[in-house]
Amino acid sequence: MTDTAAPAARKMSPGLKIALELGPLVLFFVGNSYGGIYLATGLFMVATLLALGAMWVLARRIAVMPLISALVVMVFGTLTLVLQDDHFIKLKPTLVNALFGLALLGGLAFNKPLLPYVFDGMMKLTDAGWRILTVRWGVFFLVMAVVNELVWRNFSTDTWVSFKTFGYLPLTILFAFAQAPLMAKHELKEPEGVTAPEAPR
Repeated sequence: MTDTAAPAARKMSPGLKIALELGPLVLFFVGNSYGGIYLATGLFMVATLLALGAMWVLARRIAVMPLISALVVMVFGTLTLVLQDDHFIKLKPTLVNALFGLALLGGLAFNKPLLPYVFDGMMKLTDAGWRILTVRWGVFFLVMAVVNELVWRNFSTDTWVSFKTFGYLPLTILFAFAQAPLMAKHELKEPEGVTAPEAPR
């Protein structure tokens, strides 16, 4: 019988993940600089799909957050281009961040932390560690939703594009690094003499 199992997932380096996330944002900034927000939106949509394709080719999987974000980009980007109204693309970060924040905090309210699914086995923490980390990320996403609203409603489109490109991702990376002490404190260690099973190949 022919083995038809799906190819095993592979690991991507953190640097490559950041590059795939930053690439569409850089094209968004360049497109806005040379052709305006509508050209930038079109480039952003195409680059987002290419980045997802690269993630699949390199890792044989696409994480939940980039996938949801890409779906929202496609919907709001299409509305922006069809209706020629840049409010839609400006609302996209607000919607995505609010969605992630409410989902994380809502999961905790029902005693079902969702963050372990987002990290997809990359780390193992105690229940208390997951709860604290989930609260922090949930609040962070909600704060970023509010920040996006403040920026696009009170500043020019060019300023908003610059913030989206050079502000949001660095802030997210800095926040992630700031959680390292918490994760180290609550990390679950493998018992001595016990090794994790090797993933099937």
